[in-house]
Amino acid sequence: MTDYRKLITLLAEAGIEFILIGGVAAVAHGSTRLTKDLDIVYQRTEENVGRLVRALAPYHPYLRGAPPGLPFEWSERTIWNGLNFTLTTSLGALDLFGEITGGGGYDDLLPHSIRLRLFGVECWCLGLERLIEVKRAMGRPRDLEAIAELELIREERERRS
Repeated sequence: MTDYRKLITLLAEAGIEFILIGGVAAVAHGSTRLTKDLDIVYQRTEENVGRLVRALAPYHPYLRGAPPGLPFEWSERTIWNGLNFTLTTSLGALDLFGEITGGGGYDDLLPHSIRLRLFGVECWCLGLERLIEVKRAMGRPRDLEAIAELELIREERERRS
């Protein structure tokens, strides 16, 4: 089970620049769907990657779905040599994205994000409209199902305004 509170608090308190996306972002906007992992887009700067590696190291990041014992080094070099990582940690499942389909990277998504207070910390969350667009671009069946609910949330917000 993923401990969203601890993961989000850990990332925020470590000063990591990240944006919540995926299921947790949908829930932050009012979705009732369950999600099993925390999806974030992280800023790919030397300082931020260093903070990310140091903050997660005590929680034993490992490639989710990889066979046990497969060599995997959690390091800045690993992050720079890759882009997106689906990880398991002792706090649960964490997906790190340097870029996402239909959205780009951190700098591309930040103008479409909102600041939220979750679990006592401030963090960025992809805005509802952009979240819908990104899910549409992904095109997976579960994303298409989520879009219907997110569009209803958007319509309800528009009615209230």
